Amino acid sequence: MNLRLDRTGWLVCSAIIVTVAALLGTAQDASPTNKGEQLMNASCLACHDLRPIQVTALDAEGWKGVVGAMVERGAQVADPDLPVLVDYLARTYGPLPDGDGKKILLNTCTVCHDTSRIKRTALDREGWQDLLGAMLNEGAMLSEQDFPVLLNYLSRNFKP
Repeated sequence: MNLRLDRTGWLVCSAIIVTVAALLGTAQDASPTNKGEQLMNASCLACHDLRPIQVTALDAEGWKGVVGAMVERGAQVADPDLPVLVDYLARTYGPLPDGDGKKILLNTCTVCHDTSRIKRTALDREGWQDLLGAMLNEGAMLSEQDFPVLLNYLSRNFKP
């Protein structure tokens, strides 16, 4: 009988340990993406909204300069967290190819999508045309004159 109680006790103890570990893992997810986003939300968005970040589209070196300037102005980012924040910003709101349509993309598409989502979408011209049409139906503020410019930019730079 003691043997059975010991097994039950161990099973209960193991279940508790696994549950606590899972809860701690979820609550303290330290993946670079989540940590970077948490840092951005806590430091960058304490002073301004997300829009200036969405339309900037810098590489890591550019974001490093912007973050450094913001820290000099009082943004609260600990030194060890700076590379995590810069990496997150560069991956999520990173650079785009130059060309006609880039400004339209930054001012229109990034209202709903970060640049990493746009960059990982690889479509042919017809696919981009269909997607832009769907976005217009969803309320994207894209003018008739900007539509072909953006379509050309997307189909030239983000193809399969």
